[in-house]
This record gives sequence, C-alpha cells and structure tokens, in this order.
Amino acid sequence: MNWGKGIIGGMIVFMLFIIAMVVYMFTIPVDDYDTKYYEKGLTYDRDYNRAEQVIKDKAQPTIEADSCCIEVSFPQTVLGQVKLTRPSGNIIDKVIPINNKNGQPVQILTTNMPRGKYQLTFEWTSNNKDYLYQKEVYLDK
Repeated sequence: MNWGKGIIGGMIVFMLFIIAMVVYMFTIPVDDYDTKYYEKGLTYDRDYNRAEQVIKDKAQPTIEADSCCIEVSFPQTVLGQVKLTRPSGNIIDKVIPINNKNGQPVQILTTNMPRGKYQLTFEWTSNNKDYLYQKEVYLDK
C-alpha cells in the first residue's frame, strides 16, 4: 500500500466516523437533555439560597427508606412538596405534597414503584423561610 491509498483510506474512515456520529445524535431520545435549562439557570441563586438556608438552620430531614415506604422526619413543622425523579426516565416521576402539622413523620408509599435510584427534591416553607433539600435514595424490594 502506498501513501496515496493510506491517506484516502484514513479520510474514508474519518468520514464514516463523522456520519455514524451524526446518525447517532439524531436517533437519541428527546428527553436526554433538559428543556428548561435556561429557566433553571435564572433561578439558580434562589435555589442556592434555599439550600444554604437548610444548612444554616440545621433543618435537614431524616430519610429512611424500606420496602413499603420512605419515611421523612423534619425537625419543625413544614408545608411543601417532594419531587421523586428517576435518572433513567421521567415516566414515573411524581410530585407529592407534604404537610406535617403535628410534627409527625411524612410517609411516601413506594409499593407500586419500581426499584432503583431516585432523586428526592424537597421544597418547603417553615417559619416564613423557604428551604430546598436534595437527596438520592435507592429503593429495593
């Protein structure tokens, strides 16, 4: 094989690689990227301040997961919501309201949810302060 054939062969391999990458990029699912990327960027400071407020006030909830439910205990009375999201897909994502008027632990039923890793995002208000707390939980049955 001479130099000319080697250069042409290398160019063909490179072009096939580029074509394969273009085909791959057009076939990936649409939900692989965040459609609200810019909106989340605009609210980053607010979310950061709410997450820092959890640390300042030592308001981290205690989270215990077992086969039937996730039990969440807060150090004070809260009113808000929790988002359960799966990194593998957004089909079974849930938003659950939380309210522990009596200071009782909040229970989130997980009996009909598939096992795997979940991202819990707690957003709540207590004593006129806003809080944001995120935690990963692995559910197994």
